[in-house]
Amino acid sequence: MTGALDGIVVADFSRVLAGPYATMLLGDLGAEVVKVERAGVGDDTRGWGPPYDPTGMATYFGSINRNKSSLFLDLGSDAGMTQARALAQRADIMIENFKPGAFDRMGLGYEAISAVNPGVIYCSISGFGSGAGAELPGYDLLVQAMGGLMSVTGPGPGEPTKVGVALVDVITGLHAVYGILAALHHRNVTGVGQHIEVNLLSSLLSAMVNQSAAQVAGGVTPGILGNDHPSITPYSVYATGDRPLIIAVGNDRQFRSAATVLGIAEMADDERFATNTARVAHRDLVRSMMEARLVTMGADHWYAELTKVGVPSGPINDLATAFSLATELGLNPVVNAAGSPIPLVANPVRMSATPPSYRLAPPVMQSTTESEDGS
Repeated sequence: MTGALDGIVVADFSRVLAGPYATMLLGDLGAEVVKVERAGVGDDTRGWGPPYDPTGMATYFGSINRNKSSLFLDLGSDAGMTQARALAQRADIMIENFKPGAFDRMGLGYEAISAVNPGVIYCSISGFGSGAGAELPGYDLLVQAMGGLMSVTGPGPGEPTKVGVALVDVITGLHAVYGILAALHHRNVTGVGQHIEVNLLSSLLSAMVNQSAAQVAGGVTPGILGNDHPSITPYSVYATGDRPLIIAVGNDRQFRSAATVLGIAEMADDERFATNTARVAHRDLVRSMMEARLVTMGADHWYAELTKVGVPSGPINDLATAFSLATELGLNPVVNAAGSPIPLVANPVRMSATPPSYRLAPPVMQSTTESEDGS
């Protein structure tokens, strides 16, 4: 069975997370991905441990670099540049996340590559764009702060908190893939490649959806609400008799069902709680009345009872329990690359004709000697 991107060659000049995540996804779909790494050093994330897998590879690096082969080059040398240009000239897709302008000065920018490879789809990833923000460092934590994500995340007002994973990098990688696949279709129709630019700040502002729209269209600057939702109630973490429980009521029917299960059905007819808008205005009272009932029994009891009547609810799992849940649900969240005993997190996309494949384990670090001779 072939992959959707069989025959597509990706020249991956990206490092760390956003770019490597994007190229891994392309590799999962069958593309041949050649990852260019610094000779003798490799991608920065090779050293981002602990933890390490049983082979000694940093799990951070392994999480975003399967289905690739590595080419270790010194781009400051004539030999390294010769190999880099040869790869770029035969690539269908080239992706880089160096500081804007750096590849232009090296002769690896879009204008230089497209002149000899007019069908190339060239994707540049930056932190803050190639204009006035070109000199700003593109680190996920900085963008979480400067892009407003931390201003709406945290336990309460005045306690801005980063998300527990480099989410902006991941979102940007996904946007890069979206643009690349659209450009591939355009090339199939016209034969012409193009230059795609994606930056972390713009990707985050787009991905903050309703919070961004509140600012842009509503003139409302959102703030930190802890685990509460700015526009829906009850939609948060609630105390029970033993441990916290998520309850995520999305409409008035679900609220009536939840109130009935909790033994406070009269709330659904009270004008203070009958509609979502009214409940948002009285969110603290909704919480106190619900938790007065929730604390009489444990989370598992309420999870079972609420689920029976179609009210979204669930426990707060750690990752071990989350993977166990996905396995129980038949989602097959863990896979192995061909010939490798090291488990990997599965690609979440299911495709009936051209499913993702796991052909190559993350590439091991080569010695300096091997890197210099190009082997």
